[in-house]
Amino acid sequence: MNILVINGSPKGERSNTYRLTQAFLNGISAQEERSGRQAPAIEVLEISKLTIKPCLGCFSCWNKTPGECCIHDDMRMVIEKLLWADLTVWSFPLYYFGLPGQLKNLVDRQLPMTLPFMNSNTESGGHPSRYDRSSQKTVVISTCGFYTSKGNYDCVTAMFDRLCGHDGYTALFCGQGELFRVKELKSRTDEYLSYVKLAGEEYASSGISQSTQEKLNENLYPRDVFEAMADASWGVSPTGQKEDESLIFTRQMAALYRSDAWPGHDIVLEMNYTDIGKTYRILLNEKGSQVTEELGGSFTTKINTPYSVWCSIAEGEIAGDEALMKHLYSVEGDFDLMLHWDDYFGAGQRESEAENEEKNELKTNMTMLLAPWIVFWVAAAIDSFLGSLISIAACILIPVLMHRTKATLYDKLSCIGVGGCSIALLLGASVLQIIPLSYLLFGLMWCISCFTKVPLTAHYSKNDYGGDSALQNPIFMKTNRILTAAWGVLYLLTPIWTFFIMLSGAGSYIGAINSVLPALMGIFTAWFQKWYPKHVASGKG
Repeated sequence: MNILVINGSPKGERSNTYRLTQAFLNGISAQEERSGRQAPAIEVLEISKLTIKPCLGCFSCWNKTPGECCIHDDMRMVIEKLLWADLTVWSFPLYYFGLPGQLKNLVDRQLPMTLPFMNSNTESGGHPSRYDRSSQKTVVISTCGFYTSKGNYDCVTAMFDRLCGHDGYTALFCGQGELFRVKELKSRTDEYLSYVKLAGEEYASSGISQSTQEKLNENLYPRDVFEAMADASWGVSPTGQKEDESLIFTRQMAALYRSDAWPGHDIVLEMNYTDIGKTYRILLNEKGSQVTEELGGSFTTKINTPYSVWCSIAEGEIAGDEALMKHLYSVEGDFDLMLHWDDYFGAGQRESEAENEEKNELKTNMTMLLAPWIVFWVAAAIDSFLGSLISIAACILIPVLMHRTKATLYDKLSCIGVGGCSIALLLGASVLQIIPLSYLLFGLMWCISCFTKVPLTAHYSKNDYGGDSALQNPIFMKTNRILTAAWGVLYLLTPIWTFFIMLSGAGSYIGAINSVLPALMGIFTAWFQKWYPKHVASGKG
């Protein structure tokens, strides 16, 4: 396949639109490779580097030198490439609701490719092609600076409808095009580019699917968010005053605030850029965000950070939690905002409730881990035979109850451990030995998991901190490693007093007695999960 790319942006390869074009071409190349076909031959013409003069309207190419323009510039080569291509990709930004000027020159200068005769096959008239181009295909890719492409490409589509026919080309129009050059928004723009690549793959196969087209039609950000970021990017105040770079940056960050994450009370986030001596406040309420340089009153959360560090975090050069662990910045006040930063300022749009429900459908559940052990400790201590049967029934029932839950290795090990202890009792083993042993096995499972990549508690507490993404957070992981170790030690010591309590004749109450310390440990866990990250953030951890 021969592909000609006409890059009509004056910015050339730095064009925002050209990033989409490259993603689309990568998709075509990937599909061709998968299909065992030869890689496409791709040629890119950067119009900004060519000399293409305006059409003179002299019609010499029709009557004096048929098929040849009287202007001798790069357009002759362009026509040769247009005839060579199996697929022509027009790539350009929207300029004043139309094409950039030099690209419009190229369109006008295609006149030698047509015949002068009137074409009666069209309703409004036209001229037939001088060449048979019926097998050639056309794709139009463009970005604009408005929040949406809808309603802004009427002039462009009208022109390509005449050039190619209403159904003779594929269009990919994207609003908010300027965002593709903003490093801080890379996660969202990369997500969109992945769909552009997928569109290229599908185009080279059987055509762009409706589901992919719907993703391409989505705005990168809601209108209010985009327009707030766009307004802030110009770097001038409403009165026309030039603003400091750090203020522009802070305004754009504030524009990402999701008001639907408002927790029911207003938040005052103070950004203290320690290396440049600038401090701003971002007021977050149910209606939106507001940046101010007035610092009167108390703050909710204060981030003390070098401006350069926060820029690096925003651009994805370093993870925010990693920078916090390295004490590159510190946090004062309420740490809850930091724990749920992505909820407040996360890139991308809110997923629909249906998408969220589908994405989060399978979650881990610690109740499923604990249930067989609790049943065994209570029931087997009261009646070893009947309790063992009940415990085995619980182990059989757990997988059935987990059909809407994501099972972990520890859920399975728990059923195996409880099942093994129950069978041992049924075979005549001593309750005095098996119940303390069960606590020992439970404690060993917790302690051993401390040395694995993901400690036991992290598998379950991640549900409250963004799911699997929390496992990449070093503060979250360290917090859970400490907690897992604490629980493990508790259950390694439990067999000692369990043995002596059972010797004393109070064995039937051991389940109730041994629930006291775990209950206290649960209170400690809830406190530690909030205290430790805040302790690290303060620069003391």
